[in-house]
Amino acid sequence: MTSKEDDLAKAIGDKMLDADQASQHLGIEIEEVRLGYARLSMKVSEPHVNGHRVAHGGFIFTLSDSAFALACNSYNQNALAQHCTITFTAPGQLGDTLVAEAIERHNAGRSGIYDVRVTNQNVELIAEFRGNSRTIKGQHFPD
Repeated sequence: MTSKEDDLAKAIGDKMLDADQASQHLGIEIEEVRLGYARLSMKVSEPHVNGHRVAHGGFIFTLSDSAFALACNSYNQNALAQHCTITFTAPGQLGDTLVAEAIERHNAGRSGIYDVRVTNQNVELIAEFRGNSRTIKGQHFPD
């Protein structure tokens, strides 16, 4: 892959996050985007905790899904989630900074498979997410 491809992937990620009001509302930030890869972060604050006073699983899923979305859209082909699963391994705590790292495992035809690891600031595993993507018509930027 070339730096031009990675630059385009980063531009796509920036464009997508700029239009993603849900991720912005949660305070999700881009740390890195390149072809087939994305790393996002989110600080767990009061609005992110559930009745057990730990990070709500829905917000961890959203962070994971956003990283998955940037990774699978990095080829400048519109892609949507077809199927996703998540396994929570430890609770995220109030004040934690969660990092979701999405890595492409397979991409062929219109289908892709991406794994997302969510860790805290101590690199302790919080969740494992797997997303299957499906490309649709359209591009983020014209060729």
